[in-house]
Parts: sequence; structure tokens; C-alpha cells
Amino acid sequence: MENIIVITGASSGIGQATAKLFAQKSWQVIATMRNTEHQSELKKYDNIKLLTLDVTNNASIVKAKERILEQYDHIDVLFNNAGFAINGLFESTTNLQVHAQFETNVFGLMSVTRIFLPVFRSQHNGLIINTSSMGGRITFPLLSLYHASKFAVEGFSESLSFELSSQNIRVKLIEPGSTITDFSGRSMEIVDGNDLYDYRDFMMRYRQSRKNYLNSPRSSAEDVAKQVFLAATDNSPKMRYVIGNDAISYIKFRTANGADESIQQIKKQFNIK
Repeated sequence: MENIIVITGASSGIGQATAKLFAQKSWQVIATMRNTEHQSELKKYDNIKLLTLDVTNNASIVKAKERILEQYDHIDVLFNNAGFAINGLFESTTNLQVHAQFETNVFGLMSVTRIFLPVFRSQHNGLIINTSSMGGRITFPLLSLYHASKFAVEGFSESLSFELSSQNIRVKLIEPGSTITDFSGRSMEIVDGNDLYDYRDFMMRYRQSRKNYLNSPRSSAEDVAKQVFLAATDNSPKMRYVIGNDAISYIKFRTANGADESIQQIKKQFNIK
């Protein structure tokens, strides 16, 4: 019986790299995204099926699930990967932006999970892998909405794992650090807070310090995909898969020294008074 994985947000970055890797490992991949029209890369694989799925639209999720079940009699793994980040001063954000951040990263992930859970229950097995981030365990400046959404994913996933264990369904978390993808491009929305002059000193210090951070080594999307594959196949009770030296270092420091020391470390790194 072939192994089948459903991936959301597969149009680029981690989602696309994961789809390719699983296809190369002879899995049947259902790669979903909001728009499949311009997706040429994944069409090269015979064992990748492209489907339209918008995680913020329940009707779209239900339709995608129905189309999958018309062709396949089971699903082994659901990889909730769709997401984006809003970057900027919280005071400059709008309610629309706040809601959009959570609609995709949290409520969309929850909706996909809820709609696909009956499939796993009927099978009496399955695995849900959620893309979190080191930003679900530690925080950086100007990403308050993104961190809030990823902290929510962490709490949701961990608590959900208790009830789903009764159905022989597992939940795992992928926690990448800084990754070489288009995350800072089309997957990140920049909020312009230039009109808030009181933040000028803070922003100047942050921007100068951020250059050093951006020049530090980063993981590739393929590095993350390898850990997704490990999570899907290692049959272990391990829940969190931390990827990248930066993520490992930051999370290890916070675990060993506590939240207060970790916050002071970040403030020092970004020259924040």
C-alpha cells in the first residue's frame, strides 16, 4: 500500500521542497496551494498531484478533501505548512492585518486539521505535522503577530496530541530557524511604521543589528524537508523537530537559562535599551 501525504502551502519554499523529497522517496504526494496555474516545478513528478486549497476557506478545504478521497482510500500524513509573517511595529498594524495573520497561520491550520480528522479516525491511525518555528518558542523584535500565531500553533498542537492519542493519531511540530526561502519575500508582509517617530531610535538600532543576524548561516528548505520526512517515518514519540544551528542555540539557551535571560540575550543582540 502506497504512502500518501497531503501538504498545504506547497507552492514554494518548505512546502515545495517537502513535496519533492517525499515524491523522490516514492510517496504519493497531494500538494495543495491557493493557485496551481503557475506551478510548473511540481508538475514534473508523476506521483505529485496538485490541488487547489485555500486554508482560509472551509469550502475549499472540504472540496479538496473530497477530491482526494475520490482517488485514494487513505491518508498517512497531513502536513500543515501554509503560513506567512507580518513584520513591523504592532502599533502600525490594522485589525485586518491581525486577523489575516491568524486566519492563515492558526485558524486555517485548525480548519484543515478538523476537516481531515474524520479520515484519520476512520483509519484508526494517521500523523499530523504542523509547521511552527523557533519563533513558537522564542521571540524577536517586530514580529509580535507572527510569534503570537506560532505560540498558538505550539499550544494547540501539544494539547491536541493528548486527545488524538486515544484515536492512534499522532501530532508533531517542525520548528525551523532562519531558512533560505522566499519567506522574507512574498511570504512576509512588511508594515510601514515610518510615521511613528517615537520609535526612530529603536528602529535604527534594530536595523543596524539585524544586518549581522541576516548574514549568519541559514538552513535551506531542503534541510527542513529532510526533518519533515524524518518526523513522518521515524515512528518515535518525539514531538518537536528543531532545524538549524540558530534554532538549536536559541532554544537551548532559553531552556537552560529561562525566559528572562533569553529576553535579555535578544535585547543585547539587537542593541535594544
